[in-house]
Amino acid sequence: MHPTPAPLFNAPAARRLREALGMAPGHVAYGLRAQYGLRITPDTVVAWERGAAAPGSREVTALAGVLWCAQSELLAAATTLRDHRMERGLALDDLARRLGMDASAYLRMEESGRWRGNERQTAVLAEVLDLTPRALLTATGRDEELAELLRDAVKARWQAYVRPVVKMLAMDRGHLEGVLEELHADYQSRMVATLSWGSASHDSAEPGREFLERILDHFWELTHA
Repeated sequence: MHPTPAPLFNAPAARRLREALGMAPGHVAYGLRAQYGLRITPDTVVAWERGAAAPGSREVTALAGVLWCAQSELLAAATTLRDHRMERGLALDDLARRLGMDASAYLRMEESGRWRGNERQTAVLAEVLDLTPRALLTATGRDEELAELLRDAVKARWQAYVRPVVKMLAMDRGHLEGVLEELHADYQSRMVATLSWGSASHDSAEPGREFLERILDHFWELTHA
């Protein structure tokens, strides 16, 4: 049975909340000890706020009580590969082994925020870290890369872009085909409409340009990811 991983702690928020109450780190430490029986020193509180250390689940609950705030105000959403790995309590070596990857190679990807794994490794990464396609894309730093693929797909033959997008997102191929087809049809219908409007009083390409600028939003709306 795996231990419950510590939540991702929002260090700047903890400091802001403490200062808003006019409290010093010593006051927080005293409250944690007096109200919750936690032997936390002022130096530890400072370390939490600087991101040099992170409180566990029980300590976050107690800290929220001392700072008169909701626990959610002290937590940060996971966005990077490291965030997601830490959130699930996975050691770097363990994750690299499951990916079939050298630990040092994985660490370089995690530190740079640029994922270089192959299609199989991407699928394993998504499964092990329990990532939705959207979370996977953000964590691997490939938002703009996908946006470019989608822009090309809606302007040309969308079928040619199924494989590269599947490789990037580890998404079901059949579902993705339907999404790309609908996305393509939506864009093409907008462009056909602009041709009928002409350009006498406005930029007739504007609807298509706006659609391309928000291509990722349209894509995620259709995938429900």
